[in-house]
Amino acid sequence: MIFLRRGLLATLLAMLAIPALAQQAYPNKPIRLVVPFPAGGGTDIIAREVAQKLSTTLGWTFVIDNRPGSGGNLGVDTAAKAAPDGYTLALGQTSNLAINPALYSKMPYDPVKDLAPVGLVASAPLVLVVAADSPYKTLADVVSASKAKPGSLNFASPGNGTVAHLASELLQKTAGVKFIHVPYKGMAQAATDVIGGQVQLYMSSVPTLLGHIKNGKMRAIAVTSVKRVDDLPQVPTVAESGYKGFEAVTWFGVVAPAAVPKDIVLRLNTELNKALQTADVKKKLGDQGAAVLGGTPEQLGALIKSEITRWAPVVKESGAKLD
Repeated sequence: MIFLRRGLLATLLAMLAIPALAQQAYPNKPIRLVVPFPAGGGTDIIAREVAQKLSTTLGWTFVIDNRPGSGGNLGVDTAAKAAPDGYTLALGQTSNLAINPALYSKMPYDPVKDLAPVGLVASAPLVLVVAADSPYKTLADVVSASKAKPGSLNFASPGNGTVAHLASELLQKTAGVKFIHVPYKGMAQAATDVIGGQVQLYMSSVPTLLGHIKNGKMRAIAVTSVKRVDDLPQVPTVAESGYKGFEAVTWFGVVAPAAVPKDIVLRLNTELNKALQTADVKKKLGDQGAAVLGGTPEQLGALIKSEITRWAPVVKESGAKLD
């Protein structure tokens, strides 16, 4: 009987140890990191830099899986519906985690219910520009001209429903003005038309416009971050320009399927934060116009909820709708 009890006790202890052993073993195979945009874009570059750092320091293997489509919905949905074992993650961002729920009439996933937040990665500001020979030198000039003649100014964006488009809509609402939106399929033609004077205003990410600003073809009016951008130290923020509290940035965060075990989420979060605090990752992301963030899963979860609430009325007032 004593031997039997000892045997049962040993079996029980072994069973209790299984979760700990599983945690120690994670990861024991490649981790798929879904990027919901094409290779070579800003989101893809950030994903690859972070994955490379984790691979180098920890010996983990990452497979980048580019799944563009439907404003990022396709890629994030792929991760949301994957097995909740920690081996499929996605790098989501403002559009597919916060804006798209109001922009699309039917969403394949719920960013709050179907995803487990792992951690914030970075944020990237936008910049409002005009042509170099434009009469507008400050945001106050733009606002004054628009109020004097409503509807006289056109603004370009990289596409209907993009962060840049809706940030411009938010700026109009905040400043009490109305521009005429001219959506483009990407930034190249939009930049050409702004430089040529066909469109008066343009808002897009800092990296995509920095070259035009530095070569003197565009004039930067304001940036949408809370603080000034290192690459454009002379350009004031929208908040500094008279609209206190204004902020509209693209932020990036790692998410996983909702049912991923908490211990795996915490392990991923810990290692992600360590990678983000290294000098080389900060520099490489900084070269893309992004500022490293980091933080807890709870902070990313709270941000997703607050941003969904924040952007929904902006989408509605803009009239933007995609299916």
